[in-house]
Amino acid sequence: MAWFTFPDNLLCRCLGISITMWFTLLFVFIIVPAVLGVSFGIRSFYMRTLLKIFEVSIIAKEPPSSLQQEILELRGSANGLRSEPEFEMADIFYFCRRGVESIVDDEVTKRFSAQELESWNLLTRSNYNFRHISLRLTVLWGLGILIRYGVLLPLRVTLAVTGICLLLVLTTLVAFLPSAELRSYLSEKVHLMCYRICVRALTAIITYHNRYNKPKNGGICVANHTTPIDVIILANDGCYSLVGQVHGGLMGMVQRAMVKSSSHIWFERSEVKDRHLVAKRLGDHVADKTKQPILVFPEGTCINNTSVMMFKKGSFEIGCTVYPVAIKYDPRFGDAFWNSSKFGMVSYLLRMMSSWAIVCSVWYLPPMNREEGEDAVQFANRVKAAIAAQGGLVDLIWDGGLKRAKVKDVFKEEQQKLYSKVLVGDSEDQMEDKCSEDGTAEGDESSKDPTEGQ
Repeated sequence: MAWFTFPDNLLCRCLGISITMWFTLLFVFIIVPAVLGVSFGIRSFYMRTLLKIFEVSIIAKEPPSSLQQEILELRGSANGLRSEPEFEMADIFYFCRRGVESIVDDEVTKRFSAQELESWNLLTRSNYNFRHISLRLTVLWGLGILIRYGVLLPLRVTLAVTGICLLLVLTTLVAFLPSAELRSYLSEKVHLMCYRICVRALTAIITYHNRYNKPKNGGICVANHTTPIDVIILANDGCYSLVGQVHGGLMGMVQRAMVKSSSHIWFERSEVKDRHLVAKRLGDHVADKTKQPILVFPEGTCINNTSVMMFKKGSFEIGCTVYPVAIKYDPRFGDAFWNSSKFGMVSYLLRMMSSWAIVCSVWYLPPMNREEGEDAVQFANRVKAAIAAQGGLVDLIWDGGLKRAKVKDVFKEEQQKLYSKVLVGDSEDQMEDKCSEDGTAEGDESSKDPTEGQ
């Protein structure tokens, strides 16, 4: 009866060999290069292959229809407009729709939704109906699903779990070292290694420009904010001290492990709104030149990487050197924008890990300091303008807080004051002119010779 157990033994042996090969390849081609900070060029080759597939398979979106076509659709006529021009009640809906679209598609609201692509990237999350255009696209789309969910997603989840576990274990062990200098050195190496593994878990292909402008100790690094993985993108090239609110769960475990071996700044929920306390802790940190630069995203929320919105002034009141950084993502391979009102953190990370790749460019801008006579708001706007210009983004004055909150009364009052000046300005000018004329006339009469007319 021994032959009955042979298939089970063979299955277990094959499964064991497969798992061994999987982790061996994972260790040799991903973890070891991450530790050493080298790359075999596999991700670059993968990106070039994707671009060639996109060039062959992508069908551009149809151009917008004309006014005549849309009115025909509303009228339900396929023969064209009548020979004699005639108004129909259905025509009103075209102009009503255009008006509503203009109101909805303002320069603020559309910054909180996914960036539109010029062509399809074989992901139904960017356009659901393109897979029905042709048999070729349907086949490519199906193969893409098998590759992304059958090969890439398990590999990426394995790498992400490996990176997080190594971060938790190694930072805890480093924290027990008695020597502060050795602890700081090993902590930096551990953080870099774990961040690089997490970057590979996203198949992130990053191009860094002007590395001689990288942030230095005693300064603050400010960057535009698109996604929580902005931190990993920047920390892959150098360590930073992070600023944030204390969380619970897995995020809280990571925070507690990180702060044991490195000088991160975590605030309790009750402390976040205390501006003076936040400014003091940031100032104390940058005053110590042995500590890593602070990484801050002054927008305070995620924007869809088409623009840069208002920078909060808190980071610019400290009086230290600011190192601006511009981050620009390529949406053809996957949309990195995190719409927090639509997706939770777990579902968002799954979307990222099931995308083709995360491709982005990072520019380190020259350090900037507050000029004489310049307040914090003006300094923040100058830094924001430099980041927008370098990243090819639109520079907006609006507050990113409009994503969840209503327009502040200050903006309403400003518009009311401008409108009141338009209404009252002319009458006030006329009153001032009249008063000046009356004053001039009285002055002329009083300046006459009193003996005149006697």
